[in-house]
Amino acid sequence: MTKLNPQDFLDPLLAAGVDFFAGVPDSVLKDFCWAVDAALPAGRHIIAANEGAAVGMAAGHYIGTGHVPAVYLQNSGLGNAINPLLSLADAEVYGVPLLLIVGWRGAPGLKDEPQHLKQGRLTPPLLDAMEIPWWVLQDHLDDIPGLVAAALAKAAGRLGPVAILVHNGLFAAYDGPKPASPVQPPLAREAALKLVLDTLRPDDLVVGTTGMISRELHDLRVASGKGHAQDFMMVGSMGHAMSLALSLALAQPDRRVVCLDGDGAALMHLGGLSNIGALAPDNLLHVIVNNGAHDSVGGQPSLGFHVDFPQIALACGYRHADRAETESEIVTLLGSNQTGPSLIDLWVAKGARPDLGRPKIGPRENIDLLMRHLGTAE
Repeated sequence: MTKLNPQDFLDPLLAAGVDFFAGVPDSVLKDFCWAVDAALPAGRHIIAANEGAAVGMAAGHYIGTGHVPAVYLQNSGLGNAINPLLSLADAEVYGVPLLLIVGWRGAPGLKDEPQHLKQGRLTPPLLDAMEIPWWVLQDHLDDIPGLVAAALAKAAGRLGPVAILVHNGLFAAYDGPKPASPVQPPLAREAALKLVLDTLRPDDLVVGTTGMISRELHDLRVASGKGHAQDFMMVGSMGHAMSLALSLALAQPDRRVVCLDGDGAALMHLGGLSNIGALAPDNLLHVIVNNGAHDSVGGQPSLGFHVDFPQIALACGYRHADRAETESEIVTLLGSNQTGPSLIDLWVAKGARPDLGRPKIGPRENIDLLMRHLGTAE
């Protein structure tokens, strides 16, 4: 496969009048996302909290301008987008023409992680079931303007969504400017996670969110010689770690549950904080490891440093919520033994070790180990 300069896909879109992009960053599309960010002003490129919100933003732009917008997402995010695609944008409802640009993880015939395989296999039939016409972006440079024109004409003609699928590895690396982070916390994420793990009680359970947090949790456990019987390392389901941790804490009231969340993940399904606050399990510690970025999929900025997670948590009913970014602040908060639910907004630097691995145990082995440890396995 010949690598495609992301600008060679973006330029025909801009030339065809697509002047608004919203979406959730994706590892397949990361270089395209950076190109979009460099080309468009604030307000015309919005990194959304979740894919459904991106569809809503796109619909608002179409209503306000009459221009066909674009929504980018990983195919795993189609689930978040299905409702507004079918009940808002669909031709049988409001009839909003829009272009979906979908990173196709788990495409048949290509090696990928377990959580992407079924999603990848079902992506074309899922689009077919939603009656969304779709194309696959190829590396043939001369064909791209025609593909873009055909997709946009179809969207405008049917007054509804269309999709272009993008294979993993298609885009060449983006080599243009990237915005600097407005905040530079002193600690690396892995170092901060080690501080958290070093303070755990012997019977604590740990829920790690998807992406680099669970990968670093895995490597830190291996480095310390400890197993994974008390860990749940979430490999997908972005934004749902806090909800899983909540129900696990309710089901295991004699154990503390520590949720290692991410800022992008927490923002994606922020309503989970309200359930935690309302049910108020005193054995839940919610740590949002916040680097102000979607680090696992390319480092595009999130709103993690813009949002006041502690104040939101307190407003939702958490008993305690604080921010920490230095080693001493983290150690002090972790050693305070506060009654839960409590939240720590843990500010860390972007980036990870270049040799960071992936969990050596699969999802089924992970859940089996944990349930056997808890005595809940059949």
